[in-house]
Amino acid sequence: MTSQRTLNRLFVLHSWAGIVTGLLMFIVCFSGAVVVFKNEIDLWANPSLAGLPRTEPPAPLATVLAQLQAHYPGATVETIALPDATNPSYFAHVRERGAPASQRTKVALRSDTGAVMGPVDSQLGQYLRMLHVSLFFGPRWIVGFLGAAMLVLIGTGIVIHRKILAELFTQRWGRSFRVVMSDLHKSAGIWGLGFHVLIAATGAWLGLAPLFEQGYKYVMAGAPAASAARKPPPAAEPAAMQSLDTLYRSAQQAVPGLQARYVSLRRWGTTAAEASFTGTLSGHLASTARVDMNATTGEPKKALDPRTAGFWSLVNGLMEPLHFGDFGGLALKWLYFILGMTPAFLSISGTLIWLDSRQQRRREAQQQAGVPPGLQA
Repeated sequence: MTSQRTLNRLFVLHSWAGIVTGLLMFIVCFSGAVVVFKNEIDLWANPSLAGLPRTEPPAPLATVLAQLQAHYPGATVETIALPDATNPSYFAHVRERGAPASQRTKVALRSDTGAVMGPVDSQLGQYLRMLHVSLFFGPRWIVGFLGAAMLVLIGTGIVIHRKILAELFTQRWGRSFRVVMSDLHKSAGIWGLGFHVLIAATGAWLGLAPLFEQGYKYVMAGAPAASAARKPPPAAEPAAMQSLDTLYRSAQQAVPGLQARYVSLRRWGTTAAEASFTGTLSGHLASTARVDMNATTGEPKKALDPRTAGFWSLVNGLMEPLHFGDFGGLALKWLYFILGMTPAFLSISGTLIWLDSRQQRRREAQQQAGVPPGLQA
């Protein structure tokens, strides 16, 4: 049985954790609920793309790359996104000659012919994802920290509100504002409890796991010595490239069932060229399968198959689809959207409850001090 003193301390921790993180928590949760429709939002924001034909199978990757190189001579093609269940088109990120590394153009291409349609008009869906993942300005661990804070709020809330079953159906509409909001706050938190734990845990993992992994590698390997400073890569000479389609088939042989979503090109056209195929696995939820191919020899350089890379690699591969709900079609997205709005509501209602409680305590203190009601704040 938890003592009243412990409950009071947990209540203070719950309250202040919510107040300190409330605004950022609302932004992350609201944007996260909306971003499940990222691809649909991008199509809505670019109506000219929604009417393009969907071709199965789509145009060869080699054709797409050739069209890009012809339309943007001298530019660097960095990534190509393949058509999927929502987007009927190819997309590519192109950096034109002389442009800084951060300045890229997103280009749409037809899936039937690979013909370049031109730069997309809007990247609203991608901007929403950037807001959710990194708040535009910060590293991903900031959002991971908010996921950990959300787990603290869930844990303390469960201990504080011990009569969970009774509070599932408690809503006293005729009472004061604080009582109404408190009932809504508790019932919303309880009804969405399982989903909230899932979102908080996966968000904390996605944001913080890379940070801990880097720290672990640094500790185990030791600080790099000055003499072991990075050496510049060897000069790369022009070379003939293997076809992207041939490389893709080889990648699928290296990782059976690979369904690439993105192709990343590095140092294309030189002896050091690489093509990386990243995507999902057929019949599996993991979303981090990847194969790095030597683009001159057509041989795999590195392959990551979450099914065979160990337990933690498999867990990591499951985190993103579980967090964004992009594996169950439109019905699951709507479920994620509805349930994803409840943490945003909880951050608002929790703040309003705290402010109302603070104002009530101020009134009580003024009454005890003999301040006339008309002069009370």
